[in-house]
Amino acid sequence: MEKIINQIKDSIAVKEKVLRDLVGLINQAAQVCIASLKNGGKILICGNGGSAADAQHISGELVGRFKKERKGFPAIALTTDTSIITAWANDYDFATIFSRQVEAQGKKGDVLLGLSTSGNSENVIKAVEQGKKQGLKTIGLLGKGGGKLKDLCDLSMVVPSKDTPRIQEAHMLVYHILCDLIEEALSSEAAVKFPVNLEEKRKYK
Repeated sequence: MEKIINQIKDSIAVKEKVLRDLVGLINQAAQVCIASLKNGGKILICGNGGSAADAQHISGELVGRFKKERKGFPAIALTTDTSIITAWANDYDFATIFSRQVEAQGKKGDVLLGLSTSGNSENVIKAVEQGKKQGLKTIGLLGKGGGKLKDLCDLSMVVPSKDTPRIQEAHMLVYHILCDLIEEALSSEAAVKFPVNLEEKRKYK
């Protein structure tokens, strides 16, 4: 019981630090994403392990929906195409599995969101480097002081913790807020009237 209580308290404490330190940066990151989407850009997202799952989670919220009924927003998780990832890692280099996709998919004005609890994931670093070459806006969602990515990204949100699970929990809070702000800003422009009659609803399944 004590261990459970302490972990919950630790998670709350990290989120209180996020509230203290990151509110302005979260707003800036949201505005960068909103501006890109308004101008016909897209959001590319990458990370490893739990952060790979987070990348898919973010793209799912943006392409699908967060809270509002609306048209989809263009977002791609670079963690999901197993054929690209396994072929490239097998034939060339695991460190460039994301940068190769940025090279292929990214264009000036897009956003690259890199997630790394350490800030030192080599393949995320290379993706950010490639993104900067191609004129993408680069955002880091990081932890443990931010590592190499902190200064490499155009904008870095560093969760003030060294504990990976607590960082990941805070990352989810931050990107849920980002999704909410993006959706709120763009939903009036992307509003869609969904069918109300049952027969029409079936057309959307």
